[in-house]
Amino acid sequence: MPTEPFATIQELFSSERPEDLRRGLELARAEIARHAPSEVQPLFELMAVLFYIDPLDHPELVPIVDEAVSVIASLGPPIIPALLGSLAAGDVKAQLAVAHALGRMGVHAVEPLVAAFRAAADPERQAFLLYALGKIRHPEVAKAVPIALVAVQSGDLELRDTATRAIGKLAESIAPDALPETMRVALVEQMFERLADASAGVRSKAVRSLGKLAAHGHLTHTERGQLRAACQRLLGREERFDWDRAYVVRREAEAVLRQL
Repeated sequence: MPTEPFATIQELFSSERPEDLRRGLELARAEIARHAPSEVQPLFELMAVLFYIDPLDHPELVPIVDEAVSVIASLGPPIIPALLGSLAAGDVKAQLAVAHALGRMGVHAVEPLVAAFRAAADPERQAFLLYALGKIRHPEVAKAVPIALVAVQSGDLELRDTATRAIGKLAESIAPDALPETMRVALVEQMFERLADASAGVRSKAVRSLGKLAAHGHLTHTERGQLRAACQRLLGREERFDWDRAYVVRREAEAVLRQL
């Protein structure tokens, strides 16, 4: 890769001025178009510094970060190993941006993400991998269901929370009847179990994910009835008047009842 364009891009990315960063991304796109996918690793490393921009300190740069995510995603499968490797950086802002980039790669990222999850020992890393899988809109994400079932039973709160949310996201892309019946039943049972989770955040995501399972044809008639009854219970509308104390859970239950 020529030194001059590379140096110019590097200088522009060291700025905090939106116009400089946009110009840097424009030049990076032009360089990507001129090189083979196997030759763009240096550009990825340059653009990845934009993932560390703090949106709270610099809200005006949020569109820049989003554009950088799209540009990096456009690099395609050859850059996936580098993205997966950068998840170990330990900066939540950067990890979320990496997860979004992987998600925008679509079907090409499914198997690498699933494999990375299986190889990971760190629940935090697994959570970001599942988060990325939840961003992919393709039927192939059905391959992530087995790992989501493992993660949703984790003792680690962040991983369990992410998995509970991810199951609803996966349901949006998986066709009805695409899953083996035993796996579909296991998903539904786990989501109902999470309605009693100690974490209000997990409970609220379980309600939402059950609503998505229902909306996308993954619940039987009987299970839809069970979901309706569960939402009524969470809202204190059954005999015991024993509602869920967390407003966020009740809000999700109200939303699901409206769609059933």
